[in-house]
Amino acid sequence: MEEVRKAEEKFSAILHFLKEYDGPPMNIMEVCGSHTGAIMKNGIPGLLSPNIHLISGPGCPVCVTPTAYIDRLIELSLEPNTCVVTFGDLMRVPGSRKSLQEVKGEGGQVEMVYSPMDALSLAQNDPNVTFVFAAIGFETTIPVYAMLLEQARKRKIRNISLLTSLKTMPEVIQFLCSQDTDLNGFLAPGHVAVVTGYQAFEPLALKYHLPFGVAGFQGKELMIALYGIVKHYGQGVVKNYYPAVVTREGNPVARARVEKYFEPCDAVWRGMGAVPDSGLKLRTEWEEYDAGSEGLDEDAPLNPLCSCAQVLMGKKEPSQCSLFGTVCTPLHPQGACMVSDEGSCRSHYLMQG
Repeated sequence: MEEVRKAEEKFSAILHFLKEYDGPPMNIMEVCGSHTGAIMKNGIPGLLSPNIHLISGPGCPVCVTPTAYIDRLIELSLEPNTCVVTFGDLMRVPGSRKSLQEVKGEGGQVEMVYSPMDALSLAQNDPNVTFVFAAIGFETTIPVYAMLLEQARKRKIRNISLLTSLKTMPEVIQFLCSQDTDLNGFLAPGHVAVVTGYQAFEPLALKYHLPFGVAGFQGKELMIALYGIVKHYGQGVVKNYYPAVVTREGNPVARARVEKYFEPCDAVWRGMGAVPDSGLKLRTEWEEYDAGSEGLDEDAPLNPLCSCAQVLMGKKEPSQCSLFGTVCTPLHPQGACMVSDEGSCRSHYLMQG
C-alpha cells in the first residue's frame, strides 16, 4: 500500500508540474494516430499549461496515403477478374473523383477485411480472380505484409499481389525537422518502436537537439512521457516510457523478415510530396507480387480548400481548416484526416461533438 501511495503522489506531482509549467513554450508533436485519439479521449490538452502545445503530425497511415494510390485501387477494382482487398478506413478516403466505397456501390470488386492474412483465404477459394491487397502502413504493419507473402509462396498461391504505399517514421520526422518547423520535442510512436526499437530515433534527437519520449496509450502513460519530454527541453535524448513492450533494439526478427521482401525507396506522402527514403517497396526478386505501385504521385485533393496537408505537417489545427465541421464531417469527409479513426480531424471533431 505504501508503494501505491508513493506512486500516486509522484503522479500527482507530474500533473501539477505540467499544469503549472511556466518555462519556455514547447511545441510537442505526436506522430502516432493512436496517440492522437488517446490524447483527445483523455482530455490531455486541458491538463497542460498554455506553454505546452500538442501538435498532431503524420501518424495516421490512411491519412498520408496519396490520392493517386486511391485512384489506382479504383482502377484495379474495375478490371476484369480483379478484386481489391482493403481495411475499412481506406474504403471512404476520397480519391481525385470517388472513393472505393462509392465504386463498390457501382459494381467495383472490393472486399473489406480485418487482417491481411484474410486475403489468402479469398485467393485460395477463387483462383480465377487476382486479389490485390491495399498494403499501406508504417513499421508496425509491414512485417504482416512480409508474412502474407511468405505464406502465399509457401502455399503456392499465385493470384495475390500487393499495391504498396508503405511508410517509415524516422525519415518523415527528419523531413519535418528540416522544414524549419517550430518543434521542441516528439511523442514517439509506441507501436512503431516495438519493431524499430527506440534506437531509431536517437540520431534525430542528437542532430536536432530535441527530446523524444516513447509512450504507451493510456492517459497516465502519455502524461508521464510528456513530463519527461518537457523536463528534457533542448536536450537530444530519447527516453523510453513504454518499457513493458519497447526496447532499444526492438524486434530484429520482424525487421529481418521485412528486409527479405522490401527495400527502401522515396515515398509520396499526401500533401507533402516525395520524402526521400521514407518508404519501402518490393524487392526486384518479388516484383511478381507488385500490382503496379511505382509512379503513384500525389494529385490535387477532392476539395482544393481541404487543409489535410497543413494539418499533417503540424502547420494548422484541424479547426483552422475552413471546411472543418461544416462541409467536412465524418459522414461527408473531404480529406483523409476526417476519415480514419486515427485521423486528427476526426478525433477533434468527435471530441467537440
